[in-house]
Amino acid sequence: MTQTCFRTADGEFHAFEGSSDHAGCCFGNCTHVWNYETTTQYLFPSLAQSLRRHAFGFSQDEQGGMRHRQLLPDKIQRYPYAAADGQMGQIIKAYMDWRLSGDTEHLRSLWPAIQRGISFAWIPGGWDRDRTGVMDGVQHNTYDVEFYGPNPLTGIYYLGALRAAEEIAHALGATAEAREYRRLFDAGSRWTDANLFNGEYYYQKIRPIPKEQIAPTTVSGMGSDRPDHPEFQLGDGCLADQLIGQYLADLAGLGPLVSRGNIDKTLAAIYKYNFRADLMQHDSVQRVYALNDEPALLVCDYGRGARSKIPFPYYAEAWTGIEYLVAAQMITAGMLDQGLRCVDSARRRFDGERRNPWDEPECGHHYARAMSAWSVLVALSGFDYHAGERALTARPRTPGRPFRSFWSAAAGWGSFAYTADRFIFSVVEGRLPVRSVALQAGSKISAKLGPDPIAAELKPDRTLVFSREIIVSPRRDLTVLLSR
Repeated sequence: MTQTCFRTADGEFHAFEGSSDHAGCCFGNCTHVWNYETTTQYLFPSLAQSLRRHAFGFSQDEQGGMRHRQLLPDKIQRYPYAAADGQMGQIIKAYMDWRLSGDTEHLRSLWPAIQRGISFAWIPGGWDRDRTGVMDGVQHNTYDVEFYGPNPLTGIYYLGALRAAEEIAHALGATAEAREYRRLFDAGSRWTDANLFNGEYYYQKIRPIPKEQIAPTTVSGMGSDRPDHPEFQLGDGCLADQLIGQYLADLAGLGPLVSRGNIDKTLAAIYKYNFRADLMQHDSVQRVYALNDEPALLVCDYGRGARSKIPFPYYAEAWTGIEYLVAAQMITAGMLDQGLRCVDSARRRFDGERRNPWDEPECGHHYARAMSAWSVLVALSGFDYHAGERALTARPRTPGRPFRSFWSAAAGWGSFAYTADRFIFSVVEGRLPVRSVALQAGSKISAKLGPDPIAAELKPDRTLVFSREIIVSPRRDLTVLLSR
């Protein structure tokens, strides 16, 4: 780790957003930045749980508003306001933590705070004050401003949080709560597709809101002085991370949050409008992270829609933390070549000659958002593990080719490989309980654990269900013989 991250004497994990030359940059485990990364969840689950304890701990106020920066020492003072994207993303991540670890007691300890985190959206003057499943209030977000009115960035995050809360409620036996979260999700998802999709991508409906109708803990200082004529808005722009809620939902196994067809069209539009083979004709009057002959994916493009006189900050920049996120989504959606091109473009800029390959800056060096890069490996490998159901998935996005990949979850780590006639899943450290494995291929299958045959049934969707729970451990590989 760099100085971006540190642990206090009690063992708890804390982080800046990045590192300035002589001090940390942007303090407090900033939720809307740290939501982009998945490295802690897959590689360092205890650190991920520490982040969640703070987000749902004293940082959350009595109404349920999660102040998006933690102030240290803890339990003395709270940051002034909450970020809509940061709060909703942490709810999805709480579900992801449980899914990868199966630690139900940790999840249960967070459940009251998760419920408050959802219901905070419904407070008077809040994000979804009419309880419709649509965020149409004033929503502070990772662009350091408030978006006024419905938009895909925070709105689809909200849909993801409702789905995650529904699954958590089911896991903990809270059926009434699960039904309510599902009702809101269904209503919000339908509304978003019907009202925010322009045929190519999702956009923002800007809605001025009188200042007296805005909950005070939802606004910062930048751009909030004229709520009757809000500045710094997304509007008609094509935002590269407009589907970040779907990005986390993909990793959490929550399914599509909006129309699957619209998701695919949006990813195609992001590649069409935001990707640049070079930046010779691109003007960025803010921070410059890519220039001249370098390729990049821009934060936002206004090629189709009108750009406001004062657009939101950073729209013309290129952030690797978003490029990796979009690449992972494209790979998951079957746009393998486009996704890999986004990764290659970022790595070409940080190739060791142009820039330091170990330092991808944004607001400071070694910026945390760039750890979204781990999601590319997860997407490409098709690895997933639901610890509660003991359900393993290993479906690489390169069908028909030999494939080998690293995998990791809370219970351990190792590798898996496909050859022409077999699948081998190995554990190097830890032990992985497995009841089923969803495979890439094969119509006739036999399996063994180490040298011992295992009785199993192959389902029509190519999921192999074992007659009993097995434990994959070091030197006891799971081997599946495949025949077509």
